[in-house]
Amino acid sequence: MTTATPLSWEGLLTHAAAEPDRRNGPTSAQAHLRLFGQEADAVRVTLYRDHHAWCPYCQKVWLWLEERRIPHRIRKVTMFCYGEKERWYRQLVPSGMLPALELDGRLITESDRILEALEAAFGSLGPGMHHPQVLPLRELERRLFRLWCEWLCRPHDARTEGLARDRFRAMAEAMELALAAHGGPFLLGSEPSSADLVFVPYLERMNASLAYYKGYLLRRRHPAIDPWFRALERRPTYLGSQSDFHTHAHDLPPQMGGCHANGEPAQRALAARIDAGPWPILGADEADPETSQPEPADAAAVAIARVVRHRRVLCARNPLADGAFDTALRAALTLLALGEAVAPPAGSAAGLRHLRDRVSVPRDMPLHAARRLRQALETTARLDPRDPEAQPEPIPALHRRDQDPRPFLRPGAGLVA
Repeated sequence: MTTATPLSWEGLLTHAAAEPDRRNGPTSAQAHLRLFGQEADAVRVTLYRDHHAWCPYCQKVWLWLEERRIPHRIRKVTMFCYGEKERWYRQLVPSGMLPALELDGRLITESDRILEALEAAFGSLGPGMHHPQVLPLRELERRLFRLWCEWLCRPHDARTEGLARDRFRAMAEAMELALAAHGGPFLLGSEPSSADLVFVPYLERMNASLAYYKGYLLRRRHPAIDPWFRALERRPTYLGSQSDFHTHAHDLPPQMGGCHANGEPAQRALAARIDAGPWPILGADEADPETSQPEPADAAAVAIARVVRHRRVLCARNPLADGAFDTALRAALTLLALGEAVAPPAGSAAGLRHLRDRVSVPRDMPLHAARRLRQALETTARLDPRDPEAQPEPIPALHRRDQDPRPFLRPGAGLVA
């Protein structure tokens, strides 16, 4: 069904989800204070992490605090790849290292040292970081990380590509054996421990980057790892911090010094689906390699709420001039709200795709809400009466200054997630 006129912003607001309780509700990338039902004077911890929820080491500490339900404040800092670090943070941490954590007024940096200090103060999550069962698993994670980097971040010819893939695959099989040793689904049994949180950030990024750059579906190739992901995805703590393939495929290159695609047909096909949809990227008849969770009923409403909140900055920063993006964006959101397609102003397809490419999970919204929004933006772009195939400027690979958070932090703009 098509309609000629997009909803107004006021009309769209009636289709937006209500703001959740970020202090006491499920884990959220937009939270600035987490209390878990306690009073504010119970807070002993301040976590300094990046605005965009891209930093893997921040995610590890963030998840630990959420799993242990430790009241804490969150202060967000700019990562170098998308802007200059704030002066106040350089004064606090001259190296600029993330994450950092204040515990009872004591500043700690480096994620493993932070977890050790938190264990000493609050008790461990399962066996602690120096438990005899955990130490070899931490070493396994480091070895898996090194082989992933060797495959992903170095250029290869046909011979070395296969060797790098096989070395990584053998180490992933070693993780499968480690999962089987205690019956799963987690590394040390039925409940997650610090050992699992050590693996989470980079396994999530491996799953995304190897699909995009190598056509390698980790959860399919390593079926004993898939139940580990599925068990994580049943936990609100993980779902609140989980990113998606598109976000990681494009946030990793400037952090890692580059990611190298193998150019094989399967890789090119997966990368195209990850970038432009439709989603899920393998279709309804195959297991979704990004998530085992079904779409929540409010996914579209959450997406609408997040866009409505930041509409002024989004419109001001879009390359589409003369206010046309405002109308084009409302057209896409009308599709989300009513299921009715609206043709955008002529020449707006590139502007719609510019936003499609810059939706960041979980900074902006959860995975399923982002899928809904990206699909609505792409569908609406294809209705452009002038040039429905117009493409935006490419996503930068050497930096992500296009994702500078500062415009969202100005008074009246709302806080960027």
